[in-house]
Amino acid sequence: MKHLIDKATTLMEALPYIRRFSGKTFVIKYGGHAMADERLKASFALDVIMLRSLGINAVIVHGGGPQINQTLKRYGIVSEFVRGMRVTDSETMSVVEMVLVGQVNQEVVGYLNQHGGRAVGLSGKDGTLLFAKKLLQEIPTVDGTLEPVDIGYVGDVVKVNSDLIKTLEQGGYLPVIAPVGVGPAGESYNINADLVAGRVAAALNAEKLILLTDTPGVLDGNKQLIPAIAVAEMHRLIEEEAITGGMIPKVVCCADALRDGVKKAHIIDGRMEHAVLLEIFTDVGIGTEITK
Repeated sequence: MKHLIDKATTLMEALPYIRRFSGKTFVIKYGGHAMADERLKASFALDVIMLRSLGINAVIVHGGGPQINQTLKRYGIVSEFVRGMRVTDSETMSVVEMVLVGQVNQEVVGYLNQHGGRAVGLSGKDGTLLFAKKLLQEIPTVDGTLEPVDIGYVGDVVKVNSDLIKTLEQGGYLPVIAPVGVGPAGESYNINADLVAGRVAAALNAEKLILLTDTPGVLDGNKQLIPAIAVAEMHRLIEEEAITGGMIPKVVCCADALRDGVKKAHIIDGRMEHAVLLEIFTDVGIGTEITK
């Protein structure tokens, strides 16, 4: 009987969170290993469908870097990177859009629907969902200053058409967004998926922004998980170089979203089954919660 009682205890632990978040919106950045492993794909799909069943609106923004790399390699296109950002000429942008919108987005939508969801795929060009501008990358010069460099069709989000997302939410649908934006002349822009997720969360005044990663969360200088952290402390850890590399843009994205109205942000380990549910509906959680 103990295992049955344990199940009941787990449900009771989740109850106050279910009450608190019903009717709220979560924006989830889906990427990394969670998109590559069949077991984790199913786990993620079921987590999202569970949220929707509990009255929580889930909006998915997905990445697709590995899939883009594979396709570019198949076409014989060599990628260059400037401070972690892909130089995106018109030929590369065509491949990026084809992979993100025509392949990855439809795979995510199909998987959610296969497991009982009502997912609808979108790119930032649909209904001008993500209006974008060119993003210039800054690189240090010999005298220590930063010089803006044009790296092609790499964009930043200027405006999110939140009405389109809200209309889908009201109809009981799960919006799944590919991070491709549209510029003033109708041109396509490749936009970092974390950045898109943060801007979408802010536009929706979301309760939570959740980033799935291939790490346990934010780690301290001793590589130990930080369960909860405020933005001020996070900036201190960046200055002390305890937070480094690819984690920096993720935590900065979270900080920007919190500044712009999102209630809380979470960076969690997408390699763990049911990571979203474990982070949201348990007292301890599994990743890092970032607050103002």
